[in-house]
Amino acid sequence: MAWIFLLIAGAFEVGFTTCLKLSDNFSNTKWSIAFLVCISASFFFLNKAIQTIPLGTGYAVWTGIGAVGTVLIGIFFYKEPSDFWRLLFVFLLIGSIIGLKVVSK
Repeated sequence: MAWIFLLIAGAFEVGFTTCLKLSDNFSNTKWSIAFLVCISASFFFLNKAIQTIPLGTGYAVWTGIGAVGTVLIGIFFYKEPSDFWRLLFVFLLIGSIIGLKVVSK
């Protein structure tokens, strides 16, 4: 169950980074509130996950999910670059996340 909590926390991290951009420096109330909801939920589920998963592993996986998800949001919705090197490093990050899951007890 802890890994599911960690995946949920990572998804909310992608949500809060996206809402942060859409909040327009916190001048858009709707997106600012969405940011606060997402960041609170993300930390709540991260906290639940690290009760079982080692702290370092949980944090690394959480930030990795957030980083990969945010990069993909940037590519698909904000037309950010998706060249070979950028995608290579995203795939390496995904591999690292999977590796941490595999070697965790």
